[in-house]
Amino acid sequence: MWQRNQTSLEDFILEGLFDDSLLHLFLFSFTMVVFLIAVSGNSLTILLICADPRLHTPMYFLLSQLSLMDLMHVSTTIPKMAANYLSGKKSISFVGCAVQHFLYLFVGGAECILLALMSYDRYVAICHPLRYSVLMSRNVAMMMAVVSWLGAATNSLVQTVILMCLPYCGSRKIQHFYCDCPAVVKLVCGDITIYETALYFSSIILLLLPIILVCTSYGFILHTVIQMRSAGSKRNAFATCSSHLTVVFLWFGACIFSYMRPRSQRTPLQDKIGSVFYSIVTPTLNPLIYTLRNKDVAKALKKVLRRDTITQ
Repeated sequence: MWQRNQTSLEDFILEGLFDDSLLHLFLFSFTMVVFLIAVSGNSLTILLICADPRLHTPMYFLLSQLSLMDLMHVSTTIPKMAANYLSGKKSISFVGCAVQHFLYLFVGGAECILLALMSYDRYVAICHPLRYSVLMSRNVAMMMAVVSWLGAATNSLVQTVILMCLPYCGSRKIQHFYCDCPAVVKLVCGDITIYETALYFSSIILLLLPIILVCTSYGFILHTVIQMRSAGSKRNAFATCSSHLTVVFLWFGACIFSYMRPRSQRTPLQDKIGSVFYSIVTPTLNPLIYTLRNKDVAKALKKVLRRDTITQ
């Protein structure tokens, strides 16, 4: 028993994304540029929402939480990948792997729940505009954020504890650039029935139910928009929902590709490509989508830039 536990606590080896070739050096540099754009874009969104009183509304509070989740998501995996590539080392400790697994699953789950709850916010804004201040008060928005964070944290803790308590007595090489659960579970040499059961229920709670809520909300929204007589009102309604819908399609599409494909159709290369989109590209695009397509956020950005210009 002691020998098995001692073996399980050994370091893992992360295969990584890049090798020492010139092409991969270019790809690594490009990835780091995208990472910096993601960090800057999400940080700027949070600062704009905090700084501009006009953005102190439930919708923008939820958007600030989304940006915080994206910021944490890219910071969980990319710095470790970059450090390993630059140092030439590929190891990650058992505890470090557990922490990384918990954090990325925690933040990813929180984003799934939050995006679903944000669709309810859009439903209230379009279908019940006169009751918006009551149905979507500041307390309700705060409760949505708390539910997203706590629900995802509970799920992630359960998943991480189950996964890391399994026996690892074979190869320690993870065919990925971070401790992604499908890649880690391949190294387990014991029964994984309990883990697969937990993962099944987790997929229902964090993917299926949010997707159903999003589809239901937008079904009601579409019905309301169709009944609108004014073409301008229809355009405003679609403009209000377009940013959120775009983010929902990108996020849940990447999640489904990464985690809900049959095991027989999965390859390490496909898992890496899906994870790059899921953990780097989507958090980078989210603030750009909301900033470029949202007039209030764009106005707040122009206001800050104008203020800096006057100060100089």
